[in-house]
Amino acid sequence: MISVFGSKVGKEEIANVSAVLESQWMGFGKKVTEFEEKFSKRLGLENFAMVDSGSNALYMAVSLLNLPPKSEIIIPTFTWVSCAQAILLAGHTPVFCDVELDTLNVSRATIEPCITKKTGAIMVVHFAGKPVDMDPILELGYPVIEDAAHAVDSFYKGKPCGGIADVGIYSFDAVKNLTTGEGGGIATKSKEMIERAKVLRYCGIGKSGFEAAASTVGEKKRWWEYNIKEPFIKMLPTNIGAAIGLAQLDKIDDLQAFRKKVWDIYQKEFADVSWITRPVEPEEYEQHSYFTYVIRVPERDKLARYLFDNDIYTTLRYHPLHLNPLYQSKAELKNAEILNEDSLSIPLHPNLTLEQVEMIVDKIKNFKG
Repeated sequence: MISVFGSKVGKEEIANVSAVLESQWMGFGKKVTEFEEKFSKRLGLENFAMVDSGSNALYMAVSLLNLPPKSEIIIPTFTWVSCAQAILLAGHTPVFCDVELDTLNVSRATIEPCITKKTGAIMVVHFAGKPVDMDPILELGYPVIEDAAHAVDSFYKGKPCGGIADVGIYSFDAVKNLTTGEGGGIATKSKEMIERAKVLRYCGIGKSGFEAAASTVGEKKRWWEYNIKEPFIKMLPTNIGAAIGLAQLDKIDDLQAFRKKVWDIYQKEFADVSWITRPVEPEEYEQHSYFTYVIRVPERDKLARYLFDNDIYTTLRYHPLHLNPLYQSKAELKNAEILNEDSLSIPLHPNLTLEQVEMIVDKIKNFKG
């Protein structure tokens, strides 16, 4: 079965992990710091901290804003559940807005109808790696959280997605453009905010006992006695995950080049297929990360089953959250509801072969409905 999402690891990642295991220091340590430094340099981020998952990064991002209790945070309905869960768990209210049919992204036009006196912040998601048009949203004057889980190598007007607004997050899970097995990251415009994030990720303590001991050499201080700055859950990344990430950083350009190659094949092959709506290309001032390739077709469910029966797995992973009973939303968001019925992610990742891509194209073109 051809998978719809995936990453690619090899001997470099294995060697890095082996070195960490041999060092007997598997948890948080120097490899994490090295990854933070190299990732920041690669993207041009001002302030960055690694955490244990993208979902936890979202919860931390919301928490870092210090919004009044029960504030409303506007988020796209067409996204992963972690966005809404982070808001609820932080004591706030997710308010779902629609997305544009062509980009699958939020815009100022889809956000503005949701603004109320209770609005505390806006969360944007760079869906599939296509950058959101950020400037008009930032002009609204609210704190903005950027979910760049799909956009680790996306840029908007020369700025890295995730590093444009007040706070941004990244995901490094097993199928993302850059994987650490499981992991995430926080980027901020404020040095004070990132320092707080580094304290929070270790249960609000900040320094481990070893770090505290190393910083108090020659003093009589009992380094094992720590001051808890504020209550928070543990979100520490590991040297193992960071070691995988460091190997991925060394090959990210090649991984991204292959993703774009597959994207370009799909765009060319489906250009003359009248019943397929292709994703839009990035604007000249954008760089796309090509995380997933989403087509829109009139008989989506039948196509998905047909492809599955031919050993090609596809999915609609990001179906509208406002339709989930948990959130008790009464919103009517027509674009997202249309996408819920006709959109489909087809395989796009560096573990594909070009022969598999050719097979996928042929099967889709030969679909009779």
